Amino acid sequence: MAVPSEHTLQVSEIFTSIQGETTRAGLPCAFVRLSGCNLHCSYCDTRYAAEEEGTAVDLDTVVGRVHGAGTNLVCITGGEPLLQPAAVPLAGELTGLGHTVLVETNGTRNTSPLPPEVVRVLDVKCPGSGECGRTLMSNLNALRPQDELKFVLCSRRDFDWACGFARRYGLLGRCHVLFAPAHGVLPAAQLADWILESGLNVRLQLQIHKILWPAKTRGA
Repeated sequence: MAVPSEHTLQVSEIFTSIQGETTRAGLPCAFVRLSGCNLHCSYCDTRYAAEEEGTAVDLDTVVGRVHGAGTNLVCITGGEPLLQPAAVPLAGELTGLGHTVLVETNGTRNTSPLPPEVVRVLDVKCPGSGECGRTLMSNLNALRPQDELKFVLCSRRDFDWACGFARRYGLLGRCHVLFAPAHGVLPAAQLADWILESGLNVRLQLQIHKILWPAKTRGA
């Protein structure tokens, strides 16, 4: 990958779709998917973004394309977007233009430089991901009520681990907590049953875009 800078982004794709995840699922959303990732999760469905160099695009051009997409909601994702220094000013420029900006991160990079208006969507890696234990505790400590915490689950072991993790660090009352079944690995109905049995106040997250466009691997 090209050397990251504060003025240029390595972009995998920019597109408009229906937000399939988070508490804003179902809303039209402009996506900026950045290239590169420092993890290799077992269930990754955007490996192309992690492995391809992407296209170098200057910050102002990305801002212009996203602002012109006609949606208020913007999601900056990857890969791991916070590997690129320009992701922070990108988020700041877009919030300054009145957009609601979500930054989806695997939690291994410091989120504190992000503007306070940005919604942090932190993906805590469970054992089934093969990347468990990589989350920075400072990122968890900095979570606010408007932020979101996501656990992607592959098994009952992952479910029990995520429940214990959320209880141990007092996360259930601090921000939105979402439990998502790994696509094609854990049946959503099974996870729904476990959530109901647990009595935990967590949200079941389904990937709406995969229900709408099951054969689409990019731009969804």
